[in-house]
Amino acid sequence: MRLIAFWRSHAAELAALLGQHVFLVGVSTLAAVLIGVPIGLLAAKRPRLGAPVVWLANVAQTIPSLAMFGFLLPLPIVGGLGARVAITVLVLYALLPIVRATIVGIAGVDRSVREAGVAMGMTPRQLLRRVELPLALPSIVSGVRVAAVVGVGSATIAAAIGAGGLGQYIYRGLSMVDTTVILAGAIPAALLALLVDGGLLWTERQLSHRGRRRSPRAVVMAAAAIAGLLLAGSAAIAGRSSGVIVVGSKNFTEQLILGEIVAQAIERDTGLTVRRQLNLGGTLICDRALLAGEVDVYVEYTGTALTAIFRQPPSTDRDGVLRTVRQLYADSGRTLLAPLGFDNTFAILVRGKDARELGLRTIADMARVTPRWRAGFGYEFLERPDGYPGLAKTYRLAFAAPPQIMDLALTYRALAAGQVDVIAGDATAGLIASLDLVQLEDDRHYFPPYDAVPVARAATLLRYPQVRVALQRLGQRISAADMRAMNQAADGQRLDPAEVARRFLDRPR
Repeated sequence: MRLIAFWRSHAAELAALLGQHVFLVGVSTLAAVLIGVPIGLLAAKRPRLGAPVVWLANVAQTIPSLAMFGFLLPLPIVGGLGARVAITVLVLYALLPIVRATIVGIAGVDRSVREAGVAMGMTPRQLLRRVELPLALPSIVSGVRVAAVVGVGSATIAAAIGAGGLGQYIYRGLSMVDTTVILAGAIPAALLALLVDGGLLWTERQLSHRGRRRSPRAVVMAAAAIAGLLLAGSAAIAGRSSGVIVVGSKNFTEQLILGEIVAQAIERDTGLTVRRQLNLGGTLICDRALLAGEVDVYVEYTGTALTAIFRQPPSTDRDGVLRTVRQLYADSGRTLLAPLGFDNTFAILVRGKDARELGLRTIADMARVTPRWRAGFGYEFLERPDGYPGLAKTYRLAFAAPPQIMDLALTYRALAAGQVDVIAGDATAGLIASLDLVQLEDDRHYFPPYDAVPVARAATLLRYPQVRVALQRLGQRISAADMRAMNQAADGQRLDPAEVARRFLDRPR
């Protein structure tokens, strides 16, 4: 079975990602308990004071996970890439069930029990510590159980901002449209959720009325298990250390391959330790990571940098775009290195059968059929200055309905399957030929050049000049045909991007 073979060949990586996932969920759940239980007690004892906090927890619960990560990325202290922002988001999601369970637990304590405690001379603090909290503990644990299970699922999304975890496999599989890789992350995540749910359910039952005599042992065992998991996971969360070069990439196949080529070239030519932060959410996340020093180098495209990052008007002057982008990067403390040798422009793609039957050769030709066609585009293309709005205006495209929004990696197969009629893909995508898709000519020269170029932090290149040398050696080494073949090897033949990159670098120059 391919899945078992994948797990065996990636055993060390799987263990590291599982450890990272456990660490994220464990730390965030523990922090949520330390914050949420006091808030729940306050809300139960002083409803007017606690109500606004409960309301805020409710609001946080309604915000989609990916949006929450995006909100927090630019913030100081809690923002940036990695585990810090992921834990912050997971804490926010875990608060509501813990707060609510605490309120329910305290409110459910029998009034006669409280009165008996008062009659015995207990102070309010003693009553809370010795009577109310022990009786509310099963309810509180049930809230922790819900929070932890939700955290296991939400933590998979944290891979989009470089926090690691099992979501790495899920995002990698989506970018490669490989169900084996998706399941390699999804199944362990589901099993982890079941394990957490079962373990905390057992603890909750041990703390129930029938098992109170054993409750101290249950609490000690649960605490020991959590501590062990956190210690195991903490070893898998690597902080930024001296002498480590961090290579980033965006979240589609070509970027994973280019990230591996850059990382392996640095490792081979310099001997420095390289840490990979691949499969990040997109252009702006990679750019922010580079600015913040979370990433040292990644591969960008000149047209994307010009329009999406620096908000400059599109231009078809290849040399002019390169000069402009190089200067804009230099002004922000970053260095644009030698182009890799290929232009990955946006490709407006249709099915080969439609192109032949309808005589479609250019994007202008397509304008006559769009009123009865459906379009499917990636998230970025719909919003970018060089994306769909400008394209529709330039070519006067009017589709029957608003374009469907989907992950870029899924658009190719959606087009081939007839779910949509036109997409905006990558000119170097390996699936174009294998799925019998046709790229329409940009006859009005709407799209700017998109030369693939490594961009690095200037401080990193000054500190490690050998990194600059290694990256410059990649200049003009990758042709469009090379890139297309590598993408096809990953998407069509299901080869690991690291293996594809290794084979390319092993070729004689």
